[in-house]
Amino acid sequence: MRKIKLIDNVSGLQLFQLMKPVIFLIISIVFTKSYLTTQDIGQWEMFMFIGGLMTFFWVTGIIQSLLPLYHRNKTYRKMGDNGVDKSPEIFNAFLLLCFFSLLFFILGHTLKDNFSVFHNRGNVPFINLLLLYILFSSPVCLIEYIYLLNNRSYRIFQYGLYTFVAQLIFIITPILFGKGIIWSIYGLLVITGFRWIWLIILLRRYTEMKISVHFMKEHLYLGIPLILTTLISGSGQYTDGIIISAFYKDPAKFAWFRYGAKEFPLVLMMANGLNAAMLSEFSTREKMKESLETIRVKSKRLMHLLFPSTMLMMLIARWLYPLMFRQDFSQSSGIYLVYSLLIIPRLVFPQTIIVGRKKTHISLIAAILEIIVNISLSLLMLKWGYKLVGVAVSTFIAYVVSNLFMVGYVWSKMKIKPAEYIPLKVYAFYSFLIGILFVLIDHRIIDIH
Repeated sequence: MRKIKLIDNVSGLQLFQLMKPVIFLIISIVFTKSYLTTQDIGQWEMFMFIGGLMTFFWVTGIIQSLLPLYHRNKTYRKMGDNGVDKSPEIFNAFLLLCFFSLLFFILGHTLKDNFSVFHNRGNVPFINLLLLYILFSSPVCLIEYIYLLNNRSYRIFQYGLYTFVAQLIFIITPILFGKGIIWSIYGLLVITGFRWIWLIILLRRYTEMKISVHFMKEHLYLGIPLILTTLISGSGQYTDGIIISAFYKDPAKFAWFRYGAKEFPLVLMMANGLNAAMLSEFSTREKMKESLETIRVKSKRLMHLLFPSTMLMMLIARWLYPLMFRQDFSQSSGIYLVYSLLIIPRLVFPQTIIVGRKKTHISLIAAILEIIVNISLSLLMLKWGYKLVGVAVSTFIAYVVSNLFMVGYVWSKMKIKPAEYIPLKVYAFYSFLIGILFVLIDHRIIDIH
């Protein structure tokens, strides 16, 4: 029992979300060290990119809106115990995920001959397998949150460890034996099937299998603004990836950009884990002061860990990229350096307060602002000849603008000062330090190569 106490809900989800990019980093290294060409790797990256692009926004919206609704919704509030051991909310969220999966599967089959990739219509890599992956992979994203909502934090870690290690084995083994990239996709589908079995077991154990149209309406009322928010803002990699694939015909350039357009995995996953785990804490006014202090303390700890780690990775990026991948991926390091700066807006959490208080229309406005800035600046950067790195810089600026808007809203409308949830002195010190380091590396005043 001692080891279970070492992991709480926040750290359990953070560890889980850290595993995914680590596993895919290992996969990327194996691919570049194998016989696969850059074009082959570009096809794999496009497969994963489209799979994420078509699902990330509604999966995120449905799950994030479930968290503040769990045991705090109008539909089941009158039931008294709300099913302490069995949750109808989770089951109905599962049904919504299945509905959207089927919808996009059908939509994809209808439009698959009209998709355009690298300026070639109907050239989406392995389109039928991709649509099958979209159909089955999205509902299993609920698994870690079932454990989270039932305070089974150590189970989140166990589930991630077992399934991600298995995923690594099933994806890289065909390549190590000289098989084509399609066999890695088959391996990905096999692991998805295994996760489905796991999901069904959890649904039987933790949910009351009772369909409620009323709750689904309540869920979507809160979730649709979040779905639209995520769709509009997305993340840097999706918005930037669309722009890059529209401007360049070469799959190799897309692969170079994708290998560089990655935040330090520890930053992205631990920040997202803290955000997701704290959403339900802000759903009631009674716990507001305590929750603000919690997020301030936990974000301060993250800053002491993540800023120095990120700066270390920035120092060795130009040396590490050709060593870890191949020489022709060395230009990806410049893109990575810019993406490393996303730690500055990433470790401030006004969106956690906004979504936790169910003011999802504000996050939608912030998303619209972000996408306008990102696309406008990206097109200008490409026009001015800044190429791939210019698109990455546009993403950083867009994130900062969106974050400042949300901080301003929380301060002016919700009367919550930044100092109540942001360790301002620590944050300002590290932000200044990493900015100076970026300039020194970018101008090759510091050059570990």
